[in-house]
Amino acid sequence: MKSEHKPGSKVLVQALVTANEPIRPRFWKLLLKLDPEGSRCFSKALPGQFAQFDLSHLSLPPEESIEENLRDRAGRTILLRRPFSFSDIFTSYSEQGTYVCLEVIYCVLGPATVRMTSLKPGDCISLIGPLGNGFWYPETMKNALLITGGMGAPPILHLASCLRKNYPHTDVTAFAGARSIDCMPFELKIGNITGATLEEFERLKIPVHLATDDGSVGRKGFVTELLKEWIEKKKPAPEQTVIYACGPEPMLAACAEIASRTQISCQVSMERMMACGIGLCQSCAVRIRTDKSDSPVYQLCCKEGPVFDSRTVIFGEGQ
Repeated sequence: MKSEHKPGSKVLVQALVTANEPIRPRFWKLLLKLDPEGSRCFSKALPGQFAQFDLSHLSLPPEESIEENLRDRAGRTILLRRPFSFSDIFTSYSEQGTYVCLEVIYCVLGPATVRMTSLKPGDCISLIGPLGNGFWYPETMKNALLITGGMGAPPILHLASCLRKNYPHTDVTAFAGARSIDCMPFELKIGNITGATLEEFERLKIPVHLATDDGSVGRKGFVTELLKEWIEKKKPAPEQTVIYACGPEPMLAACAEIASRTQISCQVSMERMMACGIGLCQSCAVRIRTDKSDSPVYQLCCKEGPVFDSRTVIFGEGQ
Protein backbone atom coordinates (compact mmCIF):
# COMPACT_ATOMS: atom_id res chain seq x y z
CA MET A 1 0.00 0.00 0.00
CA LYS A 2 1.28 3.44 -0.86
CA SER A 3 0.24 6.80 0.51
CA GLU A 4 -1.60 9.25 -1.73
CA HIS A 5 0.23 12.08 0.01
CA LYS A 6 3.92 12.78 0.33
CA PRO A 7 5.00 14.37 3.62
CA GLY A 8 6.86 17.66 3.42
CA SER A 9 10.50 18.20 4.31
CA LYS A 10 11.54 18.47 7.94
CA VAL A 11 12.71 21.73 9.47
CA LEU A 12 14.30 23.00 12.69
CA VAL A 13 12.07 25.74 14.10
CA GLN A 14 11.37 27.73 17.22
CA ALA A 15 7.72 27.29 18.17
CA LEU A 16 5.94 29.89 20.30
CA VAL A 17 3.80 28.65 23.19
CA THR A 18 0.31 30.20 23.08
CA ALA A 19 -1.39 27.99 25.69
CA ASN A 20 -0.54 25.12 28.05
CA GLU A 21 -3.37 23.94 30.28
CA PRO A 22 -4.41 20.76 32.10
CA ILE A 23 -7.44 19.04 30.60
CA ARG A 24 -7.68 16.28 33.22
CA PRO A 25 -5.43 15.08 36.06
CA ARG A 26 -1.99 14.22 34.53
CA PHE A 27 -3.08 15.23 31.00
CA TRP A 28 -2.20 18.60 29.46
CA LYS A 29 -2.84 20.31 26.15
CA LEU A 30 -0.08 22.44 24.63
CA LEU A 31 -0.66 24.89 21.76
CA LEU A 32 2.26 26.10 19.64
CA LYS A 33 2.44 28.78 16.94
CA LEU A 34 4.98 28.35 14.13
CA ASP A 35 6.96 30.93 12.19
CA PRO A 36 6.50 31.21 8.38
CA GLU A 37 9.09 28.53 7.55
CA GLY A 38 7.70 26.13 10.12
CA SER A 39 4.17 26.88 8.97
CA ARG A 40 5.11 26.06 5.39
CA CYS A 41 6.48 22.63 6.32
CA PHE A 42 3.92 21.64 8.93
CA SER A 43 0.97 22.67 6.77
CA LYS A 44 1.69 19.51 4.77
CA ALA A 45 2.12 17.21 7.79
CA LEU A 46 0.03 14.06 7.93
CA PRO A 47 -1.71 12.61 10.98
CA GLY A 48 0.69 10.18 12.62
CA GLN A 49 3.83 12.20 11.89
CA PHE A 50 5.70 13.65 14.85
CA ALA A 51 8.35 16.14 15.95
CA GLN A 52 11.35 15.98 18.27
CA PHE A 53 11.10 18.55 21.08
CA ASP A 54 14.12 20.02 22.86
CA LEU A 55 13.07 20.26 26.53
CA SER A 56 16.56 20.39 28.05
CA HIS A 57 16.36 24.09 28.93
CA LEU A 58 13.04 23.94 30.79
CA SER A 59 12.89 24.56 34.52
CA LEU A 60 11.04 22.42 37.00
CA PRO A 61 7.70 23.71 38.25
CA PRO A 62 7.29 24.36 41.99
CA GLU A 63 7.79 21.15 43.97
CA GLU A 64 4.30 21.26 45.45
CA SER A 65 2.81 21.05 41.95
CA ILE A 66 4.73 17.84 41.11
CA GLU A 67 3.06 14.56 41.98
CA GLU A 68 4.81 12.97 44.92
CA ASN A 69 5.69 9.79 43.00
CA LEU A 70 7.50 11.90 40.36
CA ARG A 71 9.50 14.22 42.58
CA ASP A 72 12.63 12.07 42.91
CA ARG A 73 13.12 11.51 39.18
CA ALA A 74 11.81 14.91 38.07
CA GLY A 75 15.26 16.41 38.65
CA ARG A 76 17.04 14.15 36.18
CA THR A 77 18.91 15.90 33.37
CA ILE A 78 17.17 15.93 29.99
CA LEU A 79 19.80 15.12 27.35
CA LEU A 80 17.81 13.95 24.32
CA ARG A 81 14.92 15.42 22.41
CA ARG A 82 11.52 13.85 23.02
CA PRO A 83 9.10 12.72 20.28
CA PHE A 84 5.51 14.00 20.28
CA SER A 85 2.75 13.47 17.76
CA PHE A 86 -0.03 16.00 17.31
CA SER A 87 -3.68 15.92 18.25
CA ASP A 88 -4.36 18.62 15.66
CA ILE A 89 -2.62 20.91 13.19
CA PHE A 90 -4.60 23.91 12.00
CA THR A 91 -4.18 27.25 10.29
CA SER A 92 -4.86 30.50 12.12
CA TYR A 93 -5.31 33.95 10.66
CA SER A 94 -4.50 37.38 12.06
CA GLU A 95 -3.62 40.88 10.91
CA GLN A 96 0.02 39.84 11.01
CA GLY A 97 -0.58 37.00 8.53
CA THR A 98 -1.33 33.30 8.34
CA TYR A 99 0.41 30.75 10.49
CA VAL A 100 0.13 27.10 11.49
CA CYS A 101 -0.61 25.97 15.04
CA LEU A 102 0.26 22.60 16.58
CA GLU A 103 -1.81 20.98 19.31
CA VAL A 104 -0.09 18.44 21.56
CA ILE A 105 -1.72 16.34 24.27
CA TYR A 106 0.80 14.94 26.72
CA CYS A 107 0.74 12.88 29.89
CA VAL A 108 2.95 13.89 32.83
CA LEU A 109 5.01 10.75 33.41
CA GLY A 110 8.66 11.71 33.86
CA PRO A 111 11.24 14.49 34.09
CA ALA A 112 10.64 15.85 30.57
CA THR A 113 6.86 16.07 30.76
CA VAL A 114 7.01 17.42 34.33
CA ARG A 115 9.07 20.31 32.95
CA MET A 116 6.61 20.84 30.10
CA THR A 117 3.95 21.84 32.62
CA SER A 118 6.03 24.92 33.42
CA LEU A 119 5.68 26.27 29.86
CA LYS A 120 3.65 29.46 29.62
CA PRO A 121 2.46 31.69 26.76
CA GLY A 122 5.40 33.52 25.22
CA ASP A 123 7.92 30.73 25.84
CA CYS A 124 9.65 29.04 22.90
CA ILE A 125 10.50 25.41 22.13
CA SER A 126 12.94 24.15 19.53
CA LEU A 127 11.52 21.30 17.48
CA ILE A 128 12.48 19.23 14.45
CA GLY A 129 9.73 17.96 12.18
CA PRO A 130 7.52 16.85 10.71
CA LEU A 131 9.17 13.42 10.93
CA GLY A 132 8.26 9.91 9.84
CA ASN A 133 5.37 8.72 7.70
CA GLY A 134 1.76 9.22 8.70
CA PHE A 135 -1.60 7.65 7.93
CA TRP A 136 -2.77 7.50 4.31
CA TYR A 137 -6.19 7.48 2.66
CA PRO A 138 -6.98 4.77 0.07
CA GLU A 139 -9.11 6.03 -2.80
CA THR A 140 -11.73 3.33 -2.22
CA MET A 141 -12.26 4.19 1.45
CA LYS A 142 -15.85 4.87 2.51
CA ASN A 143 -15.63 3.68 6.14
CA ALA A 144 -12.89 4.69 8.59
CA LEU A 145 -12.66 2.89 11.93
CA LEU A 146 -10.46 4.78 14.41
CA ILE A 147 -9.05 2.80 17.35
CA THR A 148 -7.17 4.45 20.19
CA GLY A 149 -5.76 2.97 23.37
CA GLY A 150 -4.38 5.08 26.21
CA MET A 151 -1.94 7.72 24.98
CA GLY A 152 -2.45 6.57 21.39
CA ALA A 153 -5.14 9.26 21.26
CA PRO A 154 -3.31 12.29 19.74
CA PRO A 155 -2.62 11.03 16.19
CA ILE A 156 -6.08 9.46 16.03
CA LEU A 157 -7.68 12.77 17.02
CA HIS A 158 -5.63 14.53 14.34
CA LEU A 159 -6.74 11.92 11.83
CA ALA A 160 -10.39 12.35 12.84
CA SER A 161 -10.17 16.09 12.23
CA CYS A 162 -8.52 15.61 8.82
CA LEU A 163 -11.10 13.05 7.74
CA ARG A 164 -13.96 15.36 8.66
CA LYS A 165 -12.32 18.26 6.83
CA ASN A 166 -11.00 16.54 3.70
CA TYR A 167 -13.19 13.44 3.36
CA PRO A 168 -16.67 14.59 4.47
CA HIS A 169 -18.43 11.70 2.73
CA THR A 170 -16.44 9.05 4.63
CA ASP A 171 -18.33 7.42 7.51
CA VAL A 172 -16.11 7.63 10.59
CA THR A 173 -16.56 5.64 13.81
CA ALA A 174 -14.20 5.82 16.78
CA PHE A 175 -13.34 3.32 19.50
CA ALA A 176 -11.41 4.49 22.59
CA GLY A 177 -9.97 2.29 25.32
CA ALA A 178 -7.82 2.67 28.44
CA ARG A 179 -7.04 0.89 31.69
CA SER A 180 -9.50 3.09 33.57
CA ILE A 181 -11.39 6.37 33.36
CA ASP A 182 -8.34 8.10 34.90
CA CYS A 183 -6.22 6.98 31.93
CA MET A 184 -8.50 8.50 29.28
CA PRO A 185 -6.58 11.46 27.74
CA PHE A 186 -9.75 13.22 26.64
CA GLU A 187 -12.14 15.91 27.79
CA LEU A 188 -14.66 13.51 29.26
CA LYS A 189 -18.30 14.50 29.67
CA ILE A 190 -20.68 12.26 31.62
CA GLY A 191 -24.44 12.81 31.28
CA ASN A 192 -27.32 11.10 33.02
CA ILE A 193 -28.96 10.22 29.70
CA THR A 194 -26.12 10.05 27.18
CA GLY A 195 -23.62 8.35 29.47
CA ALA A 196 -19.94 9.14 28.91
CA THR A 197 -18.89 11.00 25.77
CA LEU A 198 -15.56 12.34 24.57
CA GLU A 199 -15.91 15.99 23.66
CA GLU A 200 -13.14 15.86 21.05
CA PHE A 201 -15.09 13.34 18.96
CA GLU A 202 -18.46 14.88 19.82
CA ARG A 203 -17.35 18.24 18.37
CA LEU A 204 -16.54 16.44 15.12
CA LYS A 205 -19.89 14.58 15.23
CA ILE A 206 -18.08 11.23 15.25
CA PRO A 207 -19.74 8.42 17.24
CA VAL A 208 -17.38 6.86 19.77
CA HIS A 209 -17.53 3.55 21.65
CA LEU A 210 -15.71 3.36 25.00
CA ALA A 211 -14.09 0.51 26.90
CA THR A 212 -11.94 0.32 30.02
CA ASP A 213 -10.19 -2.65 31.56
CA ASP A 214 -11.88 -2.04 34.92
CA GLY A 215 -15.28 -0.93 33.61
CA SER A 216 -15.03 2.55 35.20
CA VAL A 217 -16.34 4.05 31.96
CA GLY A 218 -17.87 2.38 28.92
CA ARG A 219 -17.73 -1.39 28.38
CA LYS A 220 -15.61 -3.45 30.74
CA GLY A 221 -12.97 -5.16 28.64
CA PHE A 222 -10.73 -4.45 25.68
CA VAL A 223 -11.58 -1.84 23.08
CA THR A 224 -10.79 -4.37 20.34
CA GLU A 225 -13.79 -6.42 21.49
CA LEU A 226 -16.00 -3.45 20.61
CA LEU A 227 -14.33 -3.19 17.21
CA LYS A 228 -14.88 -6.88 16.52
CA GLU A 229 -18.55 -6.69 17.52
CA TRP A 230 -19.14 -3.57 15.43
CA ILE A 231 -17.70 -5.20 12.32
CA GLU A 232 -19.75 -8.36 12.88
CA LYS A 233 -22.92 -6.29 13.26
CA LYS A 234 -22.41 -3.65 10.54
CA LYS A 235 -20.63 -5.89 8.04
CA PRO A 236 -18.85 -3.06 6.17
CA ALA A 237 -17.48 -3.82 2.72
CA PRO A 238 -13.81 -4.82 3.32
CA GLU A 239 -12.54 -3.10 0.17
CA GLN A 240 -14.17 0.19 1.30
CA THR A 241 -13.09 0.06 4.96
CA VAL A 242 -9.87 0.98 6.74
CA ILE A 243 -8.91 0.43 10.39
CA TYR A 244 -6.61 3.09 11.83
CA ALA A 245 -5.06 2.22 15.20
CA CYS A 246 -2.66 3.73 17.72
CA GLY A 247 -2.05 2.45 21.23
CA PRO A 248 -0.30 -0.32 23.15
CA GLU A 249 1.26 -2.99 20.97
CA PRO A 250 -1.01 -5.85 22.16
CA MET A 251 -3.97 -3.72 21.06
CA LEU A 252 -2.35 -3.10 17.67
CA ALA A 253 -1.71 -6.83 17.27
CA ALA A 254 -5.37 -7.55 18.06
CA CYS A 255 -6.47 -4.96 15.49
CA ALA A 256 -4.18 -6.56 12.92
CA GLU A 257 -5.65 -9.99 13.65
CA ILE A 258 -9.23 -8.69 13.27
CA ALA A 259 -8.27 -6.95 10.03
CA SER A 260 -6.65 -10.12 8.67
CA ARG A 261 -9.66 -12.24 9.52
CA THR A 262 -12.15 -9.79 7.96
CA GLN A 263 -9.94 -8.82 4.98
CA ILE A 264 -10.05 -5.15 6.01
CA SER A 265 -7.03 -2.89 5.52
CA CYS A 266 -5.39 -1.79 8.74
CA GLN A 267 -2.79 0.88 9.47
CA VAL A 268 -1.03 0.85 12.84
CA SER A 269 1.02 3.61 14.43
CA MET A 270 3.88 1.91 16.28
CA GLU A 271 5.81 3.19 19.28
CA ARG A 272 9.49 2.69 20.03
CA MET A 273 12.05 4.42 22.21
CA MET A 274 13.67 7.05 19.98
CA ALA A 275 16.98 8.72 20.74
CA CYS A 276 17.24 10.89 17.61
CA GLY A 277 14.03 10.59 15.58
CA ILE A 278 15.85 10.93 12.25
CA GLY A 279 17.28 7.44 11.66
CA LEU A 280 20.83 7.90 12.95
CA CYS A 281 20.74 5.97 16.23
CA GLN A 282 18.93 2.89 14.82
CA SER A 283 17.25 2.34 18.22
CA CYS A 284 13.62 2.17 17.04
CA ALA A 285 13.66 -0.95 14.85
CA VAL A 286 10.42 -2.74 13.94
CA ARG A 287 10.41 -6.31 12.56
CA ILE A 288 8.77 -6.38 9.14
CA ARG A 289 7.86 -9.17 6.71
CA THR A 290 8.35 -8.49 3.00
CA ASP A 291 7.61 -10.27 -0.26
CA LYS A 292 11.29 -10.08 -1.19
CA SER A 293 12.63 -12.26 1.62
CA ASP A 294 11.60 -15.21 3.74
CA SER A 295 13.43 -13.66 6.68
CA PRO A 296 12.19 -10.61 8.60
CA VAL A 297 13.78 -7.27 7.91
CA TYR A 298 14.08 -4.32 10.26
CA GLN A 299 12.68 -0.90 9.48
CA LEU A 300 12.94 2.22 11.60
CA CYS A 301 9.89 3.50 13.39
CA CYS A 302 11.10 7.08 12.97
CA LYS A 303 11.67 6.87 9.20
CA GLU A 304 9.63 4.12 7.53
CA GLY A 305 7.05 4.47 10.31
CA PRO A 306 5.64 5.20 12.75
CA VAL A 307 2.62 4.17 10.64
CA PHE A 308 2.82 0.75 8.96
CA ASP A 309 0.48 -1.51 7.05
CA SER A 310 -0.46 -4.04 9.76
CA ARG A 311 0.02 -6.93 7.33
CA THR A 312 3.76 -6.25 7.27
CA VAL A 313 4.39 -5.93 11.02
CA ILE A 314 5.64 -8.94 12.99
CA PHE A 315 4.13 -8.47 16.43
CA GLY A 316 5.13 -10.14 19.65
CA GLU A 317 8.25 -12.06 20.54
CA GLY A 318 11.53 -10.71 19.25
CA GLN A 319 10.52 -7.05 19.06
